[in-house]
Order: sequence, then C-alpha cells, then structure tokens
Amino acid sequence: MRALDAARAAALLFVAAILQASVFSDVRILHGTPDLLLVSLVAVALLRGSIIGALAGFWAGLVFDTAVLGTLGVTSLLLVLTAYWVGRYGETTGRDRTHAPFLAIAVVTFLYALGALFLHFMLGDPAPARVVLVDTLFQTIGLNLLLTFPVYRFARLVLGIVPRAERVEGVSLLGQ
Repeated sequence: MRALDAARAAALLFVAAILQASVFSDVRILHGTPDLLLVSLVAVALLRGSIIGALAGFWAGLVFDTAVLGTLGVTSLLLVLTAYWVGRYGETTGRDRTHAPFLAIAVVTFLYALGALFLHFMLGDPAPARVVLVDTLFQTIGLNLLLTFPVYRFARLVLGIVPRAERVEGVSLLGQ
C-alpha cells in the first residue's frame, strides 16, 4: 500500500514539476505567479503524511531543479521542509477539515517565499527582497489559493482517497 501511494504521489508531482517549469513559471497575473508544484506537494503531504510528503518534496524539488537547470538541492531542501511540516499539520489537526488545505497553502506560500529568499541570500545569489515580499507575494498567495481546491480534489482522486462524507458505512436499522 505504501509503495503504491509513493508511486502515485511521485507521478503526480513529476507532472506538476514539469508543468511548473514549462508552463506556470511564465504565467504572470498581477505580478504574481501561481505555483502548481507547491500546491500539489501540499495536497500530497496533507493526504499522505509527513514521511511520504518529505520524500515527495525531495523528488519534486530534484525534478524541478533539473528541469530549470537550477542549483540542485535548493528547491529540494525547501520542499522537503515544507512537505514535512504540512504533513505533520495534516496528521495532528485532521486532514478532513475543509479549511486545512487553504490555510496550509496560505501559510506555506509565505514561508516558502521567505525561505527561498533567505537561502538564495546565503548562497550569494541575487535576492530582491522588495520584489519577493512586497510586489509579488500577496498575488502569488491569491493565485495559489485559487489552485488549491481543484488540485486538492485531483490529488485525492489520484491517491485514491474517498472523503468521509462519501464513504458508505454499515447500515443498521433502528427498532430491529
């Protein structure tokens, strides 16, 4: 069961990483860029927990860094930390709550931007804080929140998770 979950998550995140690198990185809406890879990873981590989430984050970051010819490991480090803590959030608070993916996306998008800014600064790469934190951050959070519902539903479908409301439990008749 765990190997099948990991394979499905890996396939989902591979497609998300390739789409992010080839299509979504060029999309600019009100100076913001939607992050399909981050939203997909949050969905996987919420649905499957911290360990599979962390492994999936490493895989997705490696695929993305390879696709964009970036510094290997930078995105992986950020996505591993992100997925682990989102997975812990899902394990401890209840992933069936409606607001969980939206809250996770809003917080994680902000923290991911801060982490990427800090990591690029530490590596000596150009890190324009004003552009990241003022000009594009809130638009990116909004775009990621718009992606959250369809991506989360699709991830549940791919990972084979049936919501609690749709599960059929045993029926017992009263009075018999």
